[in-house]
Amino acid sequence: MQCLAVLATLLALTSAAAAVLEPRQTTACNNSPDLCSRSYSAITHLGAHNSPFLRDASTSFSTSGNHYFNSTIQLDAGVRMLTAQVHRSDRGWLLCHTSCDLMDAGLLSDWLGEVKIWMDNNPSDVVSLLLVNSDNATPGDLATEFTRSGITEYSYTPPSSTAPQITWPTLQDLISANTRLMTFVASLNPSQVDSTNAYLMDEFTFIFETAFDNTDPSNFTCTADRPSSLRGRTAEAVSSGRMPLQNHFLYDTQLFGIEAPDEANITSTNAPADRPGNMGDAAEACRREWAKPPVFILVDFFDQGPAIATVDRLNGVTNPIGRTPPPARDTMTSGAGSSRALPLGLVTLVNQVKNGANPNLGEWIWAAADWSKTLGGWDTSP
Repeated sequence: MQCLAVLATLLALTSAAAAVLEPRQTTACNNSPDLCSRSYSAITHLGAHNSPFLRDASTSFSTSGNHYFNSTIQLDAGVRMLTAQVHRSDRGWLLCHTSCDLMDAGLLSDWLGEVKIWMDNNPSDVVSLLLVNSDNATPGDLATEFTRSGITEYSYTPPSSTAPQITWPTLQDLISANTRLMTFVASLNPSQVDSTNAYLMDEFTFIFETAFDNTDPSNFTCTADRPSSLRGRTAEAVSSGRMPLQNHFLYDTQLFGIEAPDEANITSTNAPADRPGNMGDAAEACRREWAKPPVFILVDFFDQGPAIATVDRLNGVTNPIGRTPPPARDTMTSGAGSSRALPLGLVTLVNQVKNGANPNLGEWIWAAADWSKTLGGWDTSP
């Protein structure tokens, strides 16, 4: 009996040790256990168009801003693709909205560092980046910024840089391998990609997009627009193996014909149903036309609609785990003096003039567009 008791004790200790050593199983991938076994390309990922460009107190509520909340809050709330524009400047590679004189969101490496911190703290999530390569950065240029931020440890590298990938890993595969960061760049020359930066994927080798320059709810279509070689050839784009990206945001035409994110119609644009140009019906229309749902849907003001409701419906997610709703947002009248805030572009130009600069006509036009859009909302009392 004593021997049996000793044996039982040893078995119990062995089981306990095995439980301690066994890797902890992921209970949710991208906020749902139901997504873990699904391929990366068989899931719809909510994307924040121009993620770092904000319309809040930090930018004096610039009408060029695409979101009320920063990239970390976007990720907390369930956004899983972040897009940004990359520009060259004297200070290095910056995130700028069309022009660094219009909206400068700082160094690319700093923003990548912000995303890395979020990924450090959220080990069961796969994140995608889409960088618009506005000033033709080489793969080496971008790789330097990625290395500086430390985020390359999470990077996924495709089997080929020059052909669409037909089969993608599951979310659980990516999480287990800790290759949880997908990085697409519009555009790169695939022939310039080498083994040191092969995690940088030329967007249009792997993705096709619908048109992005929409100014009316009736403009939304499912027709392939980019790459230009597949423009209007939607069936060919789908059969090529490229993942479909649906652009679902509107521009508002301001003074001098300048376009800015359309905030006035955002509750309709991002709605899951029942509104003109709503996101839910548009996504369903593309799912029917493509015989598959969009892999990515890009929106402005991601928290409105709410946009995530359409993505959850496409993914069949009914009980998301681990999301944090955005906080109350800044308003033009909150905080001391904020109701008198001038557009950031105008402030920048005024400061440049004070320092002896001579801004060109185009820069003043941008500032005038910001002024004309927001003037009606300011407190103009003496």
